[in-house]
Amino acid sequence: MEHEISIISALQAVNAFDKDKYEIIPVYITKDGKWYTGENLLNLDNYKNTKKLLEQCEEVYMIPSFGDYNLYKKKKNFWRSNVKTTMDVVLPVLHGTNGEDGTFQGLIELIGIPFVGCNTVSSANGMDKIFMKMILRECKIPVIDYVWFTDKDWFLQKEKYIQTIEEQLGYPVIVKPSNLGSSVGISSASNKNDLIQAVESAEKFSQRIIVEKMVVEIKEINCSVLGNYQDAHSSVCEEPIKSGDILSYADKYMPGGKTSKGMQSTKRRIPADLPVEVSEKIRAYAAKTFKVLSCNGVARVDFIIDEKDNSIYVNEINTIPGSLSFYLWEATDINFDGLMDELVKLALKRDRETKIKTFDYNQNIFNLKGSKTGKK
Repeated sequence: MEHEISIISALQAVNAFDKDKYEIIPVYITKDGKWYTGENLLNLDNYKNTKKLLEQCEEVYMIPSFGDYNLYKKKKNFWRSNVKTTMDVVLPVLHGTNGEDGTFQGLIELIGIPFVGCNTVSSANGMDKIFMKMILRECKIPVIDYVWFTDKDWFLQKEKYIQTIEEQLGYPVIVKPSNLGSSVGISSASNKNDLIQAVESAEKFSQRIIVEKMVVEIKEINCSVLGNYQDAHSSVCEEPIKSGDILSYADKYMPGGKTSKGMQSTKRRIPADLPVEVSEKIRAYAAKTFKVLSCNGVARVDFIIDEKDNSIYVNEINTIPGSLSFYLWEATDINFDGLMDELVKLALKRDRETKIKTFDYNQNIFNLKGSKTGKK
């Protein structure tokens, strides 16, 4: 499901670029991991028949060799170079597993090409709900109480974890896979039987499960952040409108019907109906979350307000947010093409700053005295 949303977000980003300033090279990654490029990728309607679309495109690949920014043709021609083109900056618009969790970012970092967005570590920590909450709690950023375990833990000690959840959290609770986005695999539970069913559903998607205390009198608020680990500023807040106890995948993406609006199509209030002091507090927490996780580029931090006592909690961060949260920045102070300019600038700035750091010493330990014995 996130595969299709990635296509929508990517085409929105492509259309926002100033074509007089940038040459755009679209690269589509299929569900089985093959890469294609071609102008036909830029028309959303073509994705209704993916097989036909790919027949009109060219399969390509990159080599994980540092400094090689080339995009190579899969089909080689003996008499011609197999270099399709050379890239200057990569903009990953890949929601979910293998795209937003640091996997793709690791490949790009191995190559050394400048890229937009979070690096491998911040992507991985941002995608994994358990790691994220551990880090935020350590940094005194409020998160909802939770219990976590693996699918094997649950299989071997189910009753133990049920007891822990009931004692530490109580019902109702929200059960989530640890590393999926777009509300996939998430469900609520109000009793033991519901809990068992919810965990069995979540473990279809992830090896690690998180169970959180459910806020009943809930207001959900989102806020986007733009910048880097040193300098980050927050957008206005939005309040997405949900149809049930949780904001579902359908709530996020289906209201747009046949349109290509992605997260932009979600029913929402912008700006959110909040007192000024609450809005500013959320914006401050959003920027702090972004910095603590060493994020870069644009992200969206999702919050929960418990209207019972007005407590504010960070729920999760989306390191590659749907539609790149452009609608939040347009409601703040930056239009979409300006946002794309800023993202490219941030990518190039990080690349410059990274290159002045020391990652290795020009010394061969095998030439050092004592290396034959292996003694230190």
